[in-house]
Amino acid sequence: MIFLKTQEEIELLRESNQLVGKTLGEVSKHIRPGISTLELDKIAEDFIRSNGGIPGFLGYGGFPNTLCISVNDEVVHGIPSSRRLEEGDVVSVDCGVVKNGFYGDSAYTFAVGEISDEVKKLLQVTKDSLYKGIEQAVAGMRIGDIGYAVQSYAEANGFSVVRELVGHGVGKNLHEEPQVPNYGRRGLGCKLKIGMVIAIEPMINMGARNVFQMADGWTIKTRDHLPAAHFEHTLAIRKGEADILSTFEYIEDRKL
Repeated sequence: MIFLKTQEEIELLRESNQLVGKTLGEVSKHIRPGISTLELDKIAEDFIRSNGGIPGFLGYGGFPNTLCISVNDEVVHGIPSSRRLEEGDVVSVDCGVVKNGFYGDSAYTFAVGEISDEVKKLLQVTKDSLYKGIEQAVAGMRIGDIGYAVQSYAEANGFSVVRELVGHGVGKNLHEEPQVPNYGRRGLGCKLKIGMVIAIEPMINMGARNVFQMADGWTIKTRDHLPAAHFEHTLAIRKGEADILSTFEYIEDRKL
């Protein structure tokens, strides 16, 4: 069942998602060679709690931490640990919070120091593919239009789309209907309606699209061990243009 949100509920969802954006911005200040992913996780948990939120991932389905932190060939769901980031790494940070009973969910992939031009392109194309999908996320369009936009853009740039993991509805639960694949055919899938709130989250691989789950039961890695990137926004469906509830401004304003 797809739950349509009232305007009041969307504003509560906006508050949750803005806190996610602020948390990612806080984490971004500390991403550098030598810091451990567990240290980043602690920074995020403290920031969320000090701003009136609850970590949305901690304990969700048994997940042990506040952030999913995935490095290099880890696509998503990486578990924070004593692993220290190194120059040239890329690190996807996926964050969820609960505030006022509603979830926020967003992700961003960071470069650690200098990375190769090819990996820079992977990150840029993945982020651009997210916005290509968002352009299609308006009332009257269909889920397949979003997936087609993401897939066609990523593949045209020589990259591949992970198919085993998808975006999703967001509300009082972290994962609601509908599922939002990053691949698809135009004109297929459920019709988008005003009041739907969804997370679009392209997971794009530099090499082949094949992935596998590690023995920890969470971490998803590329089979060819080439890097992957992951960007995610939560948004509300409107007429004409999507209303992006999450934000990258707290990350990107700092970069300027």
